[in-house]
Amino acid sequence: MAPRAYWKGTLKLSLVSCPVVLYPATTAAEKTRFHLINRETGNRLKQQMIDSETGAVVESDQKGRGYELRKGKYVEIEPEELEAVQIESNHTIDIESFVPSEEIDQRYLNHPYYIAPDGKAAVDAFAVIRDAMKDQDRVALAKIVLTNREHIIAIEPLGKGLLGTTLRFPYELREEDQFFDDIKSPKITKDMVELAGHILRTKAAHFDPGKFKDDYETALKALVKRKASGKTIELPEPEERPSNVVSLMDALKQSLKGRGGKKAAAKSHARRATGRQRVARKTHRSTARHRKAG
Repeated sequence: MAPRAYWKGTLKLSLVSCPVVLYPATTAAEKTRFHLINRETGNRLKQQMIDSETGAVVESDQKGRGYELRKGKYVEIEPEELEAVQIESNHTIDIESFVPSEEIDQRYLNHPYYIAPDGKAAVDAFAVIRDAMKDQDRVALAKIVLTNREHIIAIEPLGKGLLGTTLRFPYELREEDQFFDDIKSPKITKDMVELAGHILRTKAAHFDPGKFKDDYETALKALVKRKASGKTIELPEPEERPSNVVSLMDALKQSLKGRGGKKAAAKSHARRATGRQRVARKTHRSTARHRKAG
């Protein structure tokens, strides 16, 4: 049974429309979470809002919203004033355009949602929009209002339904230049690149999220279970940091030996051994002929 819908509205493509529902495609329900507790009583702690200057506890009816104009100087915004800029939620996803999926910069991808038809009467129109998108192999771009905020949402077919992913606005992204401009361009030899390329080929695989294992989460659950049963938690010995690698080429060669390079080395060794055996046989035959001739 599907969970309660996060959003209900209408998906619209020109004059074709159908009722749809949105469900969050991700969940954090299985994550191990901790609460703050009182060590003496074992009771859970509650947080209070404190005035940063006076240190006094602020009750709920005294709390307000303020925008910091400059350090320590705020302009207070009343709830009714915020309503003046609230976007009216018309509960409609009106598809505005279709773009090639490869043109969407992955940095813009934000939160994914499953989009499904809302009721049997919506199935036909929903299927028409979904299958038309499959044929065109493009991603739809539309606007949607969620939690009083307007978002751009990218929509694409996923199985029998649709996947909608909200996109970040350009002002939410940092330019990469400020992080990459200072990266130097050292001279790398062709041999180094070829060795690194060989290491990459030995690690070639297909994307399979089923192989993703959250080892930390597993360890957390085991720790909680062990502690709850009254067992002692033994602290591990601190790991020694590996020494700094002086030679990049040596590191590449060592990686190759330990990561699939063994097979290549074995083959190379076998070829050299075979070559030595052939030379030995030729030498033996030549010596035998020489003795016979003498």
